[in-house]
Formats: sequence, structure tokens, C-alpha cells
Amino acid sequence: MNKRHFIQTTAALAATLAFGNAHAQTAIKFQLDWRFEGPAAFFLQPVAKGHFKAAGLDVTVDSGNGSGGTVTRVASGTYDMGFADMAALMEFHANNPDAPNKPVAVMMVYNNTPAAVLALKKSGITKPADLSGKKLGAPVFDAGRKGFPIFEKANNISNVAWTSMDPPLRETMLVRGDIDAITGFSFTSLLNLEARGVKAEDVVIMPYADHGVKLYGNAIIASPKLIAENPAAVKAFLTAFAKGAKEVMANPTAAIDTVKARDGIINVGLETRRLQLAIDSVVASPDARAEGFGQVNPGRLALMASQVSDAYNTKTRINPATIWNGSMLPAAADLNVLPPARK
Repeated sequence: MNKRHFIQTTAALAATLAFGNAHAQTAIKFQLDWRFEGPAAFFLQPVAKGHFKAAGLDVTVDSGNGSGGTVTRVASGTYDMGFADMAALMEFHANNPDAPNKPVAVMMVYNNTPAAVLALKKSGITKPADLSGKKLGAPVFDAGRKGFPIFEKANNISNVAWTSMDPPLRETMLVRGDIDAITGFSFTSLLNLEARGVKAEDVVIMPYADHGVKLYGNAIIASPKLIAENPAAVKAFLTAFAKGAKEVMANPTAAIDTVKARDGIINVGLETRRLQLAIDSVVASPDARAEGFGQVNPGRLALMASQVSDAYNTKTRINPATIWNGSMLPAAADLNVLPPARK
């Protein structure tokens, strides 16, 4: 009996181990660029719906405090992957040429930068040229502010004076009249202005993408270590993400529930609008439709690298070939996620 019990126990243990190995999940720590707001649904949806799990991944998604921090934390190995502004990634590469673990972009999500200049109509500012000689405000690390020299050059603007502040004060200072205009993400600053009593029709929005500045926005980035050791996991992540992104864009209202589950105090109506604005302006933009979701145009990427090198005054010139690795993108059918164009 003892011998038979030993054999049965050994067989059961072997079966358990085999089952466990067959269902082993690759752990991936992922950091967002910002708080759990509407656009975070793109990453929380595939977690909530089990797409990552079905792909063999155990993905944890944490909030962030800016693209620069996300790039640094992926570079340090604290996170395996993240969501960050392409310009911030380029800046890190150029200013840290000897860093051993420089993150690489593996999928484009915001085909256009959300950066924009916003002003109140009552200021008389209606177009970029009206910004000459005006006082602009933004946090020093704001992507729109750092990239403003590119916008400035493209629109022949001159003699702009800058005021710095913490992010929560940006829109407040514009409403108070302390500054004439601000830079910020269009879908964030517009809603922040509305929350301060300004009507949408009283705001002038000048998106960089509509005024001669074709910078890419946020991309999914990955650690070179993860890419070298487990490229299949990166591809599995991107495929599951694309599936979730398609669902989010097909029904943003339902997708906001995944954000609410992570931050119970969000304003659901506001964040649904923020998500829809992000989809319309930077995810399913005309440029994204032309280039294909998730992908980049090499010529456009090279131009951006040169522009960012100049605008950010980086220590070394940015080499676009070291920034992007599209070899793990899903198949074309899996990238067919954009909703029909709005008429």
C-alpha cells in the first residue's frame, strides 16, 4: 500500500507540475505616463477582460507621474514596459548615451502628439501668429513647452515669455489672466478649463499636429533586457493590447468602467469625454489611418529626432534607429483596430 500510495502521489505531483508549467504566466510590470484617467482604459481593458492572461501574461499596470519618470523607471529595471511620450524617450537616449538599458519604443499609440497651445477667446488670440510677444505658462517638464521651439519655428512666432508653475495651477492661472496662453495635452487642459467654469466654445485650441508640427506622441516602450530575453512576451503583450484597444474605441463608455475600478473617485462623464477626445485627436487621427495603427513612418521619425535634438538641446544627436523596434508588432489583421472614420 505504501508503495502504491507513493506512486500515486508522485504521479499526481508530476501532473500538477505539468499543468502549472503549461499555464505559467510571464510577469510584466507596466507603468503609465500619468494618473488613472480616461486614456488609461487602453491598458486596463485588456487586464480586466483577461486578454493579457489569455496570452500567458501576468500584467500589473501602475499609474505614473510623467513620461520622463516612466522612461527612467523602465531604464532602471523597476518596470519592464511603459507608456511614454516619444520625445521624452528620445531625450533620455540622447542625454544618457552610455546608459546600459535604454528603453525602446515597440508600438505607437498616440500617432500625433496631444500637445497644443490653449488660450481664451477673450484674449484676442485666435491663431499661432497672435502668440508673438505674449506670456505663456506651463510646467517646465510639459511636453508642449519643451517642444514649443518646433511650434514656434513652424509658425514664425517670436518674443514669447514663459511662466512656470506646478501642473494643478496651469489652467487656473490662465483663467485668472496671469498668462495669455498655456501649453498642455489638448484633451487634458480643455477639460481642466471647463472644470474651472470656462465653456468649451470660449477656448481656442491650437494642436501642434494641425499647425505644422508632426511629432509622434505616446508609445509603448520596453526594456532591452525583456526584448532580448523574451521577445515573444512583448509580442504577446502588444497583440493583447491591440485587442483591448479595439474594444475601447468601439465602446469608450463601457471601457471607462475599467478606470473606475482602479480609481473609484473619477468623474465618469468627464473621463469618458477625455477618452473620446484622445481617440479622435491622437489615436484614430488621419495620420494614424494613413500610417497604420501601432506603426511609424521612418522619414517622419527621423525628422522628429532631428527636431527634438534641436528643441531640447540634447547632449548628443538622436539616432532614430536606436529608438524604435517594430519587429514585435502583431500581424496586420491584429492591428486593424481603428473605428470607422467620423463624418
